[in-house]
Amino acid sequence: MENNIQNSFDDIRPLRDDEVEATIEKITSDIYFRLTVVPYIETATWKNLIQTMKRCKTVYDFQRTITSPILLKLFDVTQTKINSSNWNFTKGERSQLYISNHRDIVLDAAILNILMLLNKRETVEIAIGDNLLFIPWVADIVRLNKSFIVKRNLPIKQLLEKINHLSAYISQTIIQRNQSIWIAQREGRAKDANDRTQISVLKMLSLYNKNNPLEALTNLNIVPISLSYEYDPCDYLKAKESQMKRDNPEHKKTFFDDVENMKTGIMGYKGRIHLQFGRPINDKLEKLDKDMDKTSIFSSVASIIDQEIHLNYLFFTHNYIAYDLMTDSHTFMHKYSMVDRNNFEKYITKQVDKIEVTDKDEEFLRSKIILMYGNTVKNYLEALEK
Repeated sequence: MENNIQNSFDDIRPLRDDEVEATIEKITSDIYFRLTVVPYIETATWKNLIQTMKRCKTVYDFQRTITSPILLKLFDVTQTKINSSNWNFTKGERSQLYISNHRDIVLDAAILNILMLLNKRETVEIAIGDNLLFIPWVADIVRLNKSFIVKRNLPIKQLLEKINHLSAYISQTIIQRNQSIWIAQREGRAKDANDRTQISVLKMLSLYNKNNPLEALTNLNIVPISLSYEYDPCDYLKAKESQMKRDNPEHKKTFFDDVENMKTGIMGYKGRIHLQFGRPINDKLEKLDKDMDKTSIFSSVASIIDQEIHLNYLFFTHNYIAYDLMTDSHTFMHKYSMVDRNNFEKYITKQVDKIEVTDKDEEFLRSKIILMYGNTVKNYLEALEK
């Protein structure tokens, strides 16, 4: 039964254990994989990497011996420290759908799986857009890491078919296979950290039982996750994109823009990262009016998820500074010193200086970076009042 289900999703599913060895052989034979990796490591290390990869027989082997150690080493190099809390909300026999805010193209989900491995939990499957998978060896590696593919930019008829297909895959993975999944609360990262769950994401998730969306979402056992980055290495790239979209509403990122964001996000300084599980939302879903129309249901569920994410942020000193700057207030003056404020101002200037864009609007770019660090505090304060 499970194989039949999996086979019907061959176009989007992660790789199975019986496909690992052949896929690793394909990756390690790809000249472009070697050309990408070798500049960052020594020849002896390259040989060790290939040998270690070829010893992997299962997806778990690959995640445990390749992915996790490489990312943890990268975190050491970039002086990144990761903490987490509220693991008690992940216990239970049922699998869960983790819905998180979206800061980094690659790392948001990768951090969750690293923490799962470190805490001796089963890793989760990860939703990833096909816009990131133009390079064959990259596509193979993400599928080795339990990623399933979200197809985008299709003609409307095909898109509707793929959305239904994706909803069926997610529901069967969680409900029938009892395998947990991570998905971002929105398509694309929140460029100003104003984290809001897209209604379209919830509609997609419920399509497998579209006549009863509340029951459909309840059966997915949703647990919100709040990810807090001390520094977002892509903040200046996000600010740049905001100005380009402001100046040209038709502007769209290119493949090369995605690659630059991925590389900067992985290799850039992030400082401290905190992942906090929120409370499972089913108790709140059970209290909703079952007779509400679908629009009201999706809006209510989005609000529940958002409030849980907003209440579980971890704040760093410059989040308070940014909030005071964006509101022109002294609300959190007791949380920082003038030295802290001056240092944050210098940081913003340094990031704005990195931006190369036509008709550069420094005041606008500066305000966008401030929003990225201040909006989390704003949303937290508003969530407290609900």
